[in-house]
Amino acid sequence: MSLSIDDFPIPKTLRDSAVLVPVFRDAAGQLQLVMVRRSSFGVHGGQLAFPGGKPEPTDGSLLNTALREAEEEVGLQAADIEILAELPPIAVPTGFRITPFLGGIKRPETWQWQPREVEEVLEIPLLHLADAANQAEETWQLAGWPGPRRVPFYRVDSAVPLWGASYRILQPLLPRLLAGEWDI
Repeated sequence: MSLSIDDFPIPKTLRDSAVLVPVFRDAAGQLQLVMVRRSSFGVHGGQLAFPGGKPEPTDGSLLNTALREAEEEVGLQAADIEILAELPPIAVPTGFRITPFLGGIKRPETWQWQPREVEEVLEIPLLHLADAANQAEETWQLAGWPGPRRVPFYRVDSAVPLWGASYRILQPLLPRLLAGEWDI
């Protein structure tokens, strides 16, 4: 019997982190989501994620953490980000409580990322994620997992699925964005 990703134990003590969920309208007026493919560095190497990380003492707030990380990782300046909402935090088995901030952004002419942490910046059409053909669930067995797990994910490209914490942030947010809940 396989278990779902929700069957992972969440540690009792969680460390805070924050991410920016950047969205913009392209020249055709379509909503685009900005994500990064993590470099091979670290435990999340190669995975799709939002710019973000752990707070530093000088941040002062989780929003400032998300803004600082977005600038450090992909060169997004705070002046080019309109925070639209603080989204519900999610707890993850790695021991973090992630607070996501939805941000409408002014897309830079070219993305400039921090290569130590980011392999590439992706612009993903929200309509691609909303297409049922790009939504899946499979049984996975990964190193460190106590057994096989049912894992829901979005197909973004053939190499790397969008799953885990990023999926859990996007799954309830996607219909709200497509319904026009925020003026982007």
